[in-house]
Amino acid sequence: MTETRLDPPASDTAPEKPEKEGSIGVVILLAMALITIAVALALMGREEARPVVLGLLAFLAVVGVFSLFAASVGLVRFSDKRRGDGFGEIIAEDVPEGMLVTGRGGRILFANAAYMRLTDAERAADVRGVERAFAGDAEASEAIFRLSQAAAAGRRAEEEVRTERAAPDGEGRRATWYRIRVQPLASRGKRDLLWQVADITHDRVRQEDVFRELQRAIDNLDHAPAGFFSADATGRIRYVNATLAGWLGYDIAETETASLTLDRIMSGDSAALVHNMEPAPGEVRVETIDLDLVRRDGRTLPVRLLHRVAFDQAGNPGTSRTIVLNRSAGAGDVAETLRAAEVRFARFFNNTPLAIATVDRNGRIERTNAAFARLFAGKDRSVRNIADCVGDRDREALLDTLDAAFSGQAELKPVDAPVAGDAVRIARFYASPVEDGDGEAAIVYALDITEQKALEAQFAQGQKMQAVGQLAGGIAHDFNNVLTAIIGFSDLLLANHRPTDPSFNDIMNIKHNANRAAGLVRQLLAFSRRQTLRPQVLKLADVMSADMQVLLARLLGAKVELNLDQARDLWLIRADVNQLEQVIINLAVNARDAMPGGGKLTIRTRNDGRDEPMTSGDATMPAGEYVLLEVEDTGTGMPPEVMAKIFDPFFTTKEVGKGTGLGLSTVYGIIKQTGGFIFADSTPGKGTCFRIYLPRHVPTEEEAAPKREVAAEAPRDLTGRGTILLVEDEEAVRAFAARALASRGYTVLEADTGVAALEVMDSHEGTVDLVVSDVVMPEMDGPTLLKEVRKRNPKLKVIFVSGYAEDAFAKNLEGGEQFHFLPKPFNLKELAATVKEVMSA
Repeated sequence: MTETRLDPPASDTAPEKPEKEGSIGVVILLAMALITIAVALALMGREEARPVVLGLLAFLAVVGVFSLFAASVGLVRFSDKRRGDGFGEIIAEDVPEGMLVTGRGGRILFANAAYMRLTDAERAADVRGVERAFAGDAEASEAIFRLSQAAAAGRRAEEEVRTERAAPDGEGRRATWYRIRVQPLASRGKRDLLWQVADITHDRVRQEDVFRELQRAIDNLDHAPAGFFSADATGRIRYVNATLAGWLGYDIAETETASLTLDRIMSGDSAALVHNMEPAPGEVRVETIDLDLVRRDGRTLPVRLLHRVAFDQAGNPGTSRTIVLNRSAGAGDVAETLRAAEVRFARFFNNTPLAIATVDRNGRIERTNAAFARLFAGKDRSVRNIADCVGDRDREALLDTLDAAFSGQAELKPVDAPVAGDAVRIARFYASPVEDGDGEAAIVYALDITEQKALEAQFAQGQKMQAVGQLAGGIAHDFNNVLTAIIGFSDLLLANHRPTDPSFNDIMNIKHNANRAAGLVRQLLAFSRRQTLRPQVLKLADVMSADMQVLLARLLGAKVELNLDQARDLWLIRADVNQLEQVIINLAVNARDAMPGGGKLTIRTRNDGRDEPMTSGDATMPAGEYVLLEVEDTGTGMPPEVMAKIFDPFFTTKEVGKGTGLGLSTVYGIIKQTGGFIFADSTPGKGTCFRIYLPRHVPTEEEAAPKREVAAEAPRDLTGRGTILLVEDEEAVRAFAARALASRGYTVLEADTGVAALEVMDSHEGTVDLVVSDVVMPEMDGPTLLKEVRKRNPKLKVIFVSGYAEDAFAKNLEGGEQFHFLPKPFNLKELAATVKEVMSA
């Protein structure tokens, strides 16, 4: 707490003034008396002075004892000085106003920190009284004089003074406002004065801003292009703006406008229309009234009033607010206003993206906007009938809608129809009737919905492909379980039959056809994008190896010439080699079938960097770096209606029994799952070209490192030891896998669901070394089982088996989860090798 007390000068604190000041005369008299007594005792003899001295000492002792007793009970005070507990001073220091207490002659008794800050006093010795603090300011001198006179008379007083002070940033001076109060302190006998000084500059600046905004608002209202007045319930006009006053011939600066009433400015009984508005208790009513006002010179002024009145709960009208629109001829240059309105309407009419035209009862186009002309003019700019805007197929529907509009029907369904001469563009037509249209019977609105229709078709196609893909994926999943059992039990039979046995060839045929069926399942999974890919970094030229070329030559036959055009220094890609080979084989077989009389198949590869996206049909490929694979034939080609369906599953143009309809859909699925794009161009009678864009892959340091050649691996021992928990809901697959693993020396525990697997683990606590689990199971799927297994044994090894791709369910696992994967269908050797590898890791 900062406290300023300036009396006495030797200290920074000045005590409060006592109620009664001491007298110097009393002190002098007391001193002279003591001197006189001392001289008298000196002149007296020792024996004579002794009793006097004893008597004087006894008297002083009695006086001292009595004074101590009186002081202890409060009858006598040695000093009138009163020391407070400091609570009042704490409050004074915390108030934002400056406070100053002065005594006689302006002696400063107390000043708080706020006062020192306001008067720029850095030290206690710098504190000045209010009169001295504002003595050098001429603007404040009169106010300070009045305050001093009031203080001298013992009265309270308050003044607001304006001074010029240096700005806080030191640049120039700024106006500062203070509120100064003075009042006598009654508790001190009205001899001490309390001065209060407050900086009210912020309040004054805010008041000035509000006043300026109010002046600006009034100025805007006064010079608005419409008149305005406000009247009370008696009809006396409380306010009129300068615009209305000028219309009526009054000068708003004159006092005469203050005496205006509604009866005075309204002709005849017009004021009654305003006075007699139907009351609406508790509501606000607005009415439009057309009447004549009376100018100062007696002439009339036709106006339209927008009259607004608020009523209280009893239905009594309050003060009205009324806008006045001048409706006299030439007011505001009506012709210019109408012309500007026509220009604005023409701008809106022609710039709107909605095509608009008016037609007569014969369908003849009377007027159109720019959008209509752009949409329907085409090459023949003489189209003058609305029926000529659409093709023959939809013309009748459009005319029926127009006939309904001509009959006055308002709610009419829109008509979607291709634009005449441009089958790609589609427009949606709306029609509405027109009454008293000067020959115009209807208005036709047309909206270009080509992009909307394309998006709808793309969405519908996507929904269809997704539905078929889910169906294909589900079928492939179930079929994989069947094939796994067939292939597995075939392997078990082959292990017990030698090649010389009569049944050996039959079992091999069963396994061979099961593997063929597995290839068909892989096609279904490729279409549904759920197959398991094994991508690796490679060059597209590596796919077209010598073995691949020999295979293609055999597939194409002697009538078809194979031409390879491979660019050098192709960029790297990341893809599954086997799947890319499948793509090329499928496209080559389709090309061969399209060239029954022979022809040429060209396969090209090259780098393709694109700075802008490429759009073909409904597909858009973003800009980037790609490796392009083109497969072009000179076959019969395909018409547009066939091209729109070539990637649909089970769609084929071949005869029954000569195609599954999965070839191109499989190609599409593989390319999309790899992250690439496929486009097709075809011309009937000239051939077809498929263009496949695969994203360029920039290898990491590990991928770019040279690979060491691995020696041929010797036959492996696939036997082992350990306890394996086999979780599979398909009984046949579970039976085969259990026998296969048991025959290799493992202890196998079986469970048909995830819940059952957890129960088996709990009953064989700590003995399970490996979990081999299906992914899709009832009650609890594989990823959920893995989470529960990790709670019991965080380091337990897990192998997932599934017909779906590994990444189809890996995204459902929490980060950091480690597992191994074995795709279905698998044979006995693949199962045993995977288990051996994981158990030995």
